[in-house]
Amino acid sequence: MNREKKKVLVIDDEEDFCFFVRENLLNSGRFDVVIATTGTRGIELAATEMPDIILLDMVMPDVSGETVLEELRQNPATASIPVIFLTALVTRQDTGKDVFKKIGDSYFIAKPLRTRELISAIDQFIGSGGD
Repeated sequence: MNREKKKVLVIDDEEDFCFFVRENLLNSGRFDVVIATTGTRGIELAATEMPDIILLDMVMPDVSGETVLEELRQNPATASIPVIFLTALVTRQDTGKDVFKKIGDSYFIAKPLRTRELISAIDQFIGSGGD
């Protein structure tokens, strides 16, 4: 059973958070993970790495997550990549029993997040990679 690993781009200015997300996803054996700690670098990496999904922080010092998403949607190469916002602005009370919550046209996962829930959300967006 050789299943293809899914590529995840994490765009978040909190380096420790990125480290733990990367390690947990890599440890699952199902994902390759690319990290950007600025929104500007995230936009660049999205275009060069072509990830299967992007996990995007809402609040970053250089460019907001909303602006990053706008830039991604304007580029035909990255326009269709699924994006999930990771944010402390949405709480677990806001998402209820769901792992993620759709607000407007965007999906949100509340920080702090649990690895199992994050993998479940990724699977719902891009599939499990088959068996």
